[in-house]
Amino acid sequence: MTARPLPISAPAEELQRIVDIALDEDLRFGPDVTTLTTVPAEAHGTAEVVSRDVGVISGIDAALASLRSLASRLGTTATAEVVAPDGSHVRPGDVVLRIEGPVQTLLTAERTLLNFLGQLSGVATATSKWVEAVAGTAARIRDTRKTVPGLRTLQKAAVVHGGGVNHRMALGDAALIKDNHVAAAGSVEAAFRAVKRAAPHIPVEVECDTLDQVREAVSVGAELVLLDNMTPDTMREAVALCRPAGAQTEASGGLTLGSAKAVAATGVDFISIGALTHSSHVLDLGLDLRTTR
Repeated sequence: MTARPLPISAPAEELQRIVDIALDEDLRFGPDVTTLTTVPAEAHGTAEVVSRDVGVISGIDAALASLRSLASRLGTTATAEVVAPDGSHVRPGDVVLRIEGPVQTLLTAERTLLNFLGQLSGVATATSKWVEAVAGTAARIRDTRKTVPGLRTLQKAAVVHGGGVNHRMALGDAALIKDNHVAAAGSVEAAFRAVKRAAPHIPVEVECDTLDQVREAVSVGAELVLLDNMTPDTMREAVALCRPAGAQTEASGGLTLGSAKAVAATGVDFISIGALTHSSHVLDLGLDLRTTR
């Protein structure tokens, strides 16, 4: 099973839908009362999104769409200069984005804009740490479907911006036979053949907990074998079983940054990390108002 094509961003319609939901959350009880009462309507200014930490940027498209959509709702216009594009490595004090327009618009858009950038840059940053941990090996870091509901496409793009690759995007673009599927079908072979009969053109991955299951998965023609919660020594044996058959291997379960190098050294093709998308810390970014007139 080869890596999915890289999603650089969500399709325009999907991105707009996500941004609209986020803006609706902030404006559901009315306009930004704080900004409207403290900032003169005629005030025009420039603000910068600045990094407060070391990290990798992702979410620029969502940030720009937030600013553009909010300005449209308010009947104003705002412009943006991208200083640090997606995939950029930043340090404290680095400017990521420079925006200009009515100050009321800039400050009303602030939190939605930063929520997208911080969350997605956190995913990219976490991914880059795992990529760095396995540097010098052939293993590639990739994500799972353990994503924040509604943000999957954006989070998977963030994984790519951090140097990782993507697993399946949804339930229909690839099959993953897990223990419950095996239990329902009766065996690894029965589950595999059932999927192939129904969807012969999609790649099929089989989750294995033991070397016996690996042997069965390889014997039926699995393109990718998921090595679940195995020790490095057992993974190495599993890789040796899979390689002659042309099956790729993916390590998953109980993995840490500290063990990443040892796992990669077993020869696995992929290391999948659910925490990239379900537990990454947001990157600390702030919006600083620079000039007003």
